Amino acid sequence: MDLYEYQAKDLFAAHGVPVLPGAVASTPEEAQAAAEKIGGQVVVKSQVKAGGRGKAGGVKLAESAAEAKEKAEAILGLDIKGHITRRVLVTAASDISEEYYFSFLLDRANRTFLAMASAEGGVEIEQLAVERPDALARVAIDPIEGVDKAKALDILTRGKFPEEVKDEAADVVVKLWETFVAEDATLVEINPLVRDPQDKIVALDGKVTLDGNADFRHPAHEELVDKAAEDPLEAKAKAKDLNYVKLDGQVGIIGNGAGLVMSTLDVVAYAGENHGGVKPANFLDIGGGASAEVMAAGLDVILGDSDVTSVFVNVFGGITACDAVASGIVEALKILGDDATKPLVVRLDGNNVEEGRRILNEANHPLVTQVDTMDNAADKAAELAAGA
Repeated sequence: MDLYEYQAKDLFAAHGVPVLPGAVASTPEEAQAAAEKIGGQVVVKSQVKAGGRGKAGGVKLAESAAEAKEKAEAILGLDIKGHITRRVLVTAASDISEEYYFSFLLDRANRTFLAMASAEGGVEIEQLAVERPDALARVAIDPIEGVDKAKALDILTRGKFPEEVKDEAADVVVKLWETFVAEDATLVEINPLVRDPQDKIVALDGKVTLDGNADFRHPAHEELVDKAAEDPLEAKAKAKDLNYVKLDGQVGIIGNGAGLVMSTLDVVAYAGENHGGVKPANFLDIGGGASAEVMAAGLDVILGDSDVTSVFVNVFGGITACDAVASGIVEALKILGDDATKPLVVRLDGNNVEEGRRILNEANHPLVTQVDTMDNAADKAAELAAGA
């Protein structure tokens, strides 16, 4: 789960990372009240989960509370890369002497954690990494040893931070690591991490991604979910304990196992090139227990997507045999009744496949078409989606 900037800063503050005072507002009047409480110059910042807010007009300086209200009026409702601004963060303005970059993240490729640091912050870090990779230090972090002050100083030295700020910045880095570990994050990023004219180090912006697999350890993280902005289909799937991600295609996908589902997305996308460019509509992994209830829940979510015009059920029988899956499909269609209106292409293989195919043949449901290979099934699903 990605957090809004204000949520990230709240987590930072809770773990001792220095941030500027601020308040969230959803109306211009609330922004004015927040600015009056803070006093002096303030910055009004769009709260959307997208980069490039400043370039899009989503970050504005205000000299007074009345001006903060005007700036909030201009920003609220602003569309930034498809994200509508529903809240702004009103925060104290800061004089900036220098801007730095720092982050901790999960390095999936190397199966470890990674620190990234640069004395050149406030820029598109991806662009910096490509154009001047020597300006961005990448330091692997041993998850057992973690990050103490000595390690933090080493990282900052590699990131070419100025000597006069390294000691204080190292204290911030240690606290940021504590945030990363304590909150079960996969990313904590400060860009920019600034040095003010008094040589104080402050996190001027913040980005945090939390690992949903650790939600059971953090009941308070549920309060960070923005239910108004959450995709309703993804929320529905989450409530049913389904691993679902909505995409922008027309072929609904159900599979058992993440690897099989990912492969299914690829073959559907490839087949779709021959049928008007149709694409996969979702990722949905029903896991190993493809019972009637689980299958019905999955179909209910996918059929609720107005973009879906056909469904591809791709199952390889293993622990859960194909006959159980077939029975699940038949029962699921009974459970859904008239709500099931879109054609299903089913490919079964693996354990007890012949029995599974027999069950589907006997049911003879008008919406179900069986295809014996993955490629042919993907092609058929794409054809049906295009025809619809």
